Parts: sequence; C-alpha cells; structure tokens
Amino acid sequence: MSATIRNLDDLLAEGVSGRRVLVRADLNVPLDKQTGEITDDGRIRAVLPTLGALVSAGAKVVVCSHLGRPKGAPDPQFSLTPVAGRLGELLGAPVHFAADTVGESAQATVAALADGEVALLENLRFNKGETSKDDAERGAFADQLAALGDAYVDDAFGAVHRKHASVFDVPARLPHVAGRLVLREVEVLSTLTGSPERPYVVVLGGSKVSDKLAVIEALLPTVDRLLIGGGMCFTFLKAQGHEVGTSLLEKDMVDTCRNLLERGEGKIMLPVDVVAADAFAPDAAHDVVPADGIPSHRVGLDIGPETVAGFAAALRTGARTIFWNGPMGVFEMAAFAGGTRGVAEAIAESEAFSVVGGGDSAAAVRSLGLDEKSFGHISTGGGASLEYLEGKTLPGIAALEN
Repeated sequence: MSATIRNLDDLLAEGVSGRRVLVRADLNVPLDKQTGEITDDGRIRAVLPTLGALVSAGAKVVVCSHLGRPKGAPDPQFSLTPVAGRLGELLGAPVHFAADTVGESAQATVAALADGEVALLENLRFNKGETSKDDAERGAFADQLAALGDAYVDDAFGAVHRKHASVFDVPARLPHVAGRLVLREVEVLSTLTGSPERPYVVVLGGSKVSDKLAVIEALLPTVDRLLIGGGMCFTFLKAQGHEVGTSLLEKDMVDTCRNLLERGEGKIMLPVDVVAADAFAPDAAHDVVPADGIPSHRVGLDIGPETVAGFAAALRTGARTIFWNGPMGVFEMAAFAGGTRGVAEAIAESEAFSVVGGGDSAAAVRSLGLDEKSFGHISTGGGASLEYLEGKTLPGIAALEN
C-alpha cells in the first residue's frame, strides 16, 4: 500500500464516535435464483473486521454496495434486502435498511442512526450515476452519496478496478481511508509483484484466454511455472496442433497462444489428459481421453487425473509462492469438479504462501468444502487482483492516494 494512503487505524485515532462513516463494501454475493437466499456469504464476512472496529468506536456506520448488474434502475431481484439480514446476523445487531440509495429513505435512515449502529443503503447500481461514464452525471450522484457521510472508508477491493462514483468520486469529497480488507489485499498482492519467494508457481483457469492474456503477458517473465487448465487450455492445445472437438475455442487467439508457448518454453504446463463429455450437461456421458486425442464430437469439461497429478506435484513440492485464479473445469457440475478440487487440495497441502485470486476460484474453495484457513489469502476481487498483477492503475486505489 502506498505510503500516501491513510488506513482505518488513522481514522480511528482521530475519533469517529458520533460521526457518520460511509463504508463502500463489496457485498455482491451470489443469490439462489429460486429462493433469493445467499449461497455464499464470504464477501459479507470479509468486511466484518472494518465494520466491527467502527461500531466499537461508536461511529454511525453507513454501508453501501452494489449487487449484480441492474441497469440503472430499481430491480427487486438485485435488492440488498437479504444482505442486510445476513449482515445483521454476523454483526450480532440489527442493520437498518434504506429502501433507496440517496433518496428520502436513505436520508431518514442515516439521520436516525445512533452511535455504534449500522445502516445499509439499497443497491448503488439502481442509480445510473454510479456506473456512468459521464463525469458530471457520476459526480452528481457522488455528491448525494457523500452527503450521507462525514468520512469515507473503501473496503471493497472487488470494485477498486472500477471508475464508479462510490469508488472513484466519493473519496474526492470526503476524508478517506482504506479499510482493513483493502489494506490486506494490496499488501498480499504487492508481495507477488515484488520479490515473491521462489519457486513462484501460477495456476490459471477459467474459460477464455482473452480474459487472462494481459496477466499471462505480465507474469510470464517473472514466474517459474505457469499451469494452465480450464476452458482456456483448449486454445493452447489447438496452438500445439491438437484437435479439441467441440471444446471451447478462441480461434483468433491460437496464434497468440502459440507465441506464448514459444516464449514460455519450459515454464508453461498444459493438460496431458482431459475429461471429455458428449454434451455440456451434468449427466452427460464422459470419460478421460488424452489431451491430443479429444474425439471430434466431444467437449472437454475438466482436466484429467494425470494432469491433476502433474499439477499437484508442481504445487506440493515445487512451489514456495502460489497464485491461483480460475477453475480447472466446470466445477459446478459434480462430474467435472475433480480437476478443480485436486488442484485446490494440492495448493492447500503445499508449504507455499498461497493466494487464491477471488471470483470463481474463491467460490470453488467454499463450495467444495475446503478449509479456507489452508490458504494464505483468499482474495475477494477476481478482476481487481488480475489487474493489480498486470500492473494497471486501479481507480479506487488511485482515489485513496490523493
């Protein structure tokens, strides 16, 4: 973290009792489409250290967040109502919920807060100004939001790569600090971009090479091994001259992958076998085939057991620092979760300092029932962590620096 960024302890030292503290959190949790219930509360739990410290210090805590991708207007399926309930359970005290973000309900809810109480505003993205690319429109919304606080804390690492009103513009209008979570995230990721203990092994998965190209370009010169699985591996296999059946393939990235394989010779490990199925379905017929022998009518949905063993060996005994981003297969379907589970278990069992790069990787750790404490750090920001490792300027971090 830059020496010019103040943190939560600096704000607490000044005294926050009776002051309204606006906290930008990342409470963008997954909801069951049928019941509307939260299926993974990891992001809510991640902000508790910051909220708990402010509550204990007597602040009037005003929490704001986005959820999903509503289109600039209220949408019941993206309401933060269930989040308010779960946050209250975790804090051990009721959370007052505002039915809007900056309107009459928000203003009345914040005005009624007693010292040490918490309010949650409705979804920020119900307002067009939150995500607007027009500086004036975004700034106008930021003015309204900032009016609800006397100080600002950014604890939403999962959103710091977005130039949104609550992330980029509000800090310019209020005294601002980084929360506990943002501070920890940046400290951990800075070790990966600085001088990580070697060997340094990176595991990348997910569906598309294009989504990970920038981070591969940035990491290739610095890592000792790069293990590639997930849907993106098939474009690399195609670049080696192998047929990939009906597997996910980015044809326009084949030449790029060929170039990366040449530049990363000896560093890049690709699957040697895959689990190939007749269809993209949880009950589809499937079996293990060599990575260079995928039948033309089949789709690869996971890395195979031989690949898992090879990746696990590289992780368990050949790494002192590990960064993992992206599942190895369609882990949401039990038949194709073996690769992701095997790699995750190998990382957990290694003696390396391990960082799980948020997003689907963090979701996989929890959905597969793995012990989160077995990993050095589980990031709350998939896209943000990748952009940090790419060396990009993150708008939310830059806003805290001035």
